[in-house]
Amino acid sequence: MQADLFPLLATGLGETLYMVALATLFAILLGLPLGVALVVTEPGHILSAPRLNRVLGTLVNITRSFPTLILIVLLLPLSRLLVGTTLGSTAAVVPLAIGSAPFLARLIENSLKEVDRGKIEAAQAMGATPAEIIRKVMIPESLASLTLGVTLAIITITGFTATAGAIGAGGLGSLAVRFGYQRYRTDVMVATVVVLVVLVELVQWGGNRIARRINKNRHTFG
Repeated sequence: MQADLFPLLATGLGETLYMVALATLFAILLGLPLGVALVVTEPGHILSAPRLNRVLGTLVNITRSFPTLILIVLLLPLSRLLVGTTLGSTAAVVPLAIGSAPFLARLIENSLKEVDRGKIEAAQAMGATPAEIIRKVMIPESLASLTLGVTLAIITITGFTATAGAIGAGGLGSLAVRFGYQRYRTDVMVATVVVLVVLVELVQWGGNRIARRINKNRHTFG
């Protein structure tokens, strides 16, 4: 094991966590409204708009159909426009967030569809507005499922950062390519994989724990 392994891993892990945190935040800001819109604009729902629903669904499907690497490359000009460069961790956040948002929107859509329509109809009967139904009924009732969806999105974005690393984004993916593959350093490759596996396991464990706590509190106070 070479002396520079741990400093390299620390730098790569820090860049990966930076990209994952920011990309997840912006993916939620984009994906949550989109996921909600996909549900409430369905025929017969609280803001029924079938044409808009079809357009949104088509856009989400088209975006999700692009391979990750191609989508990142296509969105690099937007990174240059927004952050002034196409290289580095900050530049990678833009395509990572935009590429992950449709995936997260579908997860959010599926979670919100689990809400009992009877509760939504009861809220409507009491005069609740669509915004109140979304904020006070749909999201709270599906919060545990939403948490698991965000957990899956974080894990997916972590994988995306490894792909982005191959085109100069930094992070553990870039470390594995530049040192593990191009310089034939097996120690770097193995260590990178181990760190990524541990990171994913921690994220999954944390998400499951939070979701269980939410469900427990709902049963306690419900």
